[in-house]
Amino acid sequence: MIDFIGNAGLVLLLAAWVPQTWDTVKRGSTPITLGFILLYMVSSFLLTVYSVMRDDTVFTILNGVLTFGSAINLFYKISPRKK
Repeated sequence: MIDFIGNAGLVLLLAAWVPQTWDTVKRGSTPITLGFILLYMVSSFLLTVYSVMRDDTVFTILNGVLTFGSAINLFYKISPRKK
């Protein structure tokens, strides 16, 4: 039961973030502030490292994907696509 709860949380959180990141890629820019993106990316990366060290698969996947998504947002924040 506990694994189900963890996996459900993983899926729901990713379901919230993936469409936002996909929208960023389609638009070629993001309205998210640079400070938020940087803070979120660094914190997700640190939590990924922590999860790997704790051998926690759910949080390793979650934070790894969120770090990657934040990196995509950072890319489009720093160099938005020209219209």
